[in-house]
Parts: sequence; structure tokens; C-alpha cells
Amino acid sequence: MADVLSEDEIEARVPDAWEYDDGEIRRTYEFEEYLRGVAFAQLVGEIAEAQFHHPTIEIRYGEVEITLTTHEAGGITEEDVEMATLIESESAD
Repeated sequence: MADVLSEDEIEARVPDAWEYDDGEIRRTYEFEEYLRGVAFAQLVGEIAEAQFHHPTIEIRYGEVEITLTTHEAGGITEEDVEMATLIESESAD
């Protein structure tokens, strides 16, 4: 099982736009068109399958919220940081 990161480790490793709260990291991405958000959620799903680490994805009109935690470990692990970094790199394209 992966080790849970400390709050200091989370702050140092998680991409800047992500927020840490109550054992989860999350970011809301904004889109001008609903279907662009849906396409982004699809891309995040493909990344999740490749990494075998699955976030909670909430699609709303104009935004997609991604939440990550490692349930088995009870908090944020290196897997969550890696997923956030991969998602962030894809959102910059």
C-alpha cells in the first residue's frame, strides 16, 4: 500500500492550481462549451485507465471538477500527485 503524504509534501508536489482539503486534492477546470468539458473528462478517464488510478469526475455546464485521493491509504499518495500532474499537463495543450 502507498504511503500517505504529509500536508507539507502535498503542498510541495501538487500542481499550483490544485487545492488540498480534507484528504483530497481537487481542481475545477472551466470550459466555454459543454462538450469541450465532456471531451476533457473523457481524456481524464483515459489517463485514469492507463494509470489504474481513478478520480471522481463531476461534469457541470462550463466546468469539470476532478477530485483525487487514494481511498485504500486514507489520503493523498504519490499516485494522486502523479495523476494531478498528468491531468494538468494535458489541460495545457
